[in-house]
Amino acid sequence: MKRRAVSGMLAVVAILLLPFAIDATAAADPYVPAAGVETTYSGPGPWAVTEEQGFGCCDSTGAAYDIWYPANLGAGGFRHPIVTWGDGTNAHPGQYTYLLNHLASWGFVVIATENAQTGSGVDIAGAVDYLLQRAEDPASPFHGTLNPDAVGAMGHSQGATGVLNALRLSGGRIKTAVPLELPIQIWCATGSWCPDTRRLVDGSVFLVNGSEDSIIAPSEQALPTQVVGLQSIRAYYEAIPSRIPKVWGTLVGPNHNDVQGQPDCAQASWPCTTGVYGYLGYPTAWLAARLMNRADARQAFVPGSGEFFQANPNWVNQIGDSTD
Repeated sequence: MKRRAVSGMLAVVAILLLPFAIDATAAADPYVPAAGVETTYSGPGPWAVTEEQGFGCCDSTGAAYDIWYPANLGAGGFRHPIVTWGDGTNAHPGQYTYLLNHLASWGFVVIATENAQTGSGVDIAGAVDYLLQRAEDPASPFHGTLNPDAVGAMGHSQGATGVLNALRLSGGRIKTAVPLELPIQIWCATGSWCPDTRRLVDGSVFLVNGSEDSIIAPSEQALPTQVVGLQSIRAYYEAIPSRIPKVWGTLVGPNHNDVQGQPDCAQASWPCTTGVYGYLGYPTAWLAARLMNRADARQAFVPGSGEFFQANPNWVNQIGDSTD
């Protein structure tokens, strides 16, 4: 096991859902978040962060877990929410270290299986069980510092399908899911991990995709879902039962792998256009609203009047019904 304070960049070694990789060297323009909640949660949180690669073993495939967590766990009696992460196809948690470190700086304990085939959701959900089992040990730094009733799941690409499947299969343990660049069903038609958002029974969902991700996670589809299934983010969103709080937004500019930015595209798998910037603010705020009950974050997602739904040059397709 390797433990270190997060301070550097990690090289990217895999590509998601595509058979080849190229150097991605385009520099990103600075991202200017909306004044208010997006600005607040786009910046680093108040917690120093520790990262442990190979924190523990093993998931159902024998893969290890990596973890990002506040260095001063439980300070002031705080009980930390848990976020379980799902990798994209053939990816590794280290490719998302900028984002996962950012979440931990806001007080979340983030655990990620190194499994690069997470679509079933089994190992995304299993990571939570593993962490809570470790926390039962009085000698563990996590003992008495976690909130087992505040668990979220976030994932990218195949991992985005995995977090939806984990949400559905968790029996209510996972409270919210944030799928980033959720692949349309044609990409998982030969696997067992196609998500069907019509089958969700509880929890909440915040769908995020990039406007340039038109092949893997497009916003719109040409034919009705009755003919071709869920082949767009809008179709996934609309299929979520109305009783489940849900929000969708599309970032203007990003492509499929921008979320791997460290923070820009220089070390991300292709295709990457602008980097991770836009994935920091509102996704973090959503988790803070759902798992920490932070009033400012919750207010941002009030349908119609919330900050997220106002005109913003960085976002389109901001729709939702998140009242609960």
